[in-house]
Amino acid sequence: MTTFTVLGREVTIPVEIRSARSWFASYAVPTATAARIIAPAGLEPVRLPGGRSVLSLAFVRYIDGDLDPYNEVAVAFLVADPTGGKSKGAYIHRLPVNQEFTCAAGRDIWGFPKFVTPIQITEELRADRCVLTVDDQMALTMTLRRGVPAPMRSTALDAFSFADGVLRRTRWELRGHGSRLRPGGARVELGSGEIAEELRSLGLAKRALMSGCIGDVAMTFQAAEVL
Repeated sequence: MTTFTVLGREVTIPVEIRSARSWFASYAVPTATAARIIAPAGLEPVRLPGGRSVLSLAFVRYIDGDLDPYNEVAVAFLVADPTGGKSKGAYIHRLPVNQEFTCAAGRDIWGFPKFVTPIQITEELRADRCVLTVDDQMALTMTLRRGVPAPMRSTALDAFSFADGVLRRTRWELRGHGSRLRPGGARVELGSGEIAEELRSLGLAKRALMSGCIGDVAMTFQAAEVL
């Protein structure tokens, strides 16, 4: 068992998230642009037919967990295993959060690119919305319409992070229920700033490949492995 001290508190690995709600939308984006963005990490995007790769935008409301309640937005790319294996993983390219403790823990323990900024999540009758504000300007607004119920199996995947010249891999396990999926179903509005401009350069299609939500999800984060 490994323990880290974060802002005067002890955090024990594995870190447990006992309850959260999450939403995502996945898009096909040009492989060449995706490769350019993630090149500093030494990773390669998974290639789809037609010179496209997968970008996922997600927002999460963490309700009960070892890192306290907080909101989060993720910008992630589907990438190939850099060690040559056949598995695929998620490269966490952007990860703003709205609380200091989880920001410090994410950066210190896993090398995740967290920074603190306002994130508002609103759950409505037929759609849910997230507004990301950076430097007092709207950077990103995501609105997701509800999909149809879909079974969810417990799953695990590798989350890759790159910080201070170091590539890390973290095993991320998810268990949940109340999953809903649908083709399309997402509307993204881009505002101002670096994140918005980077997403604009990817030429997000008006229609997502897939969107969905999980009504109640538990997560386990293992220790980071330096690659």
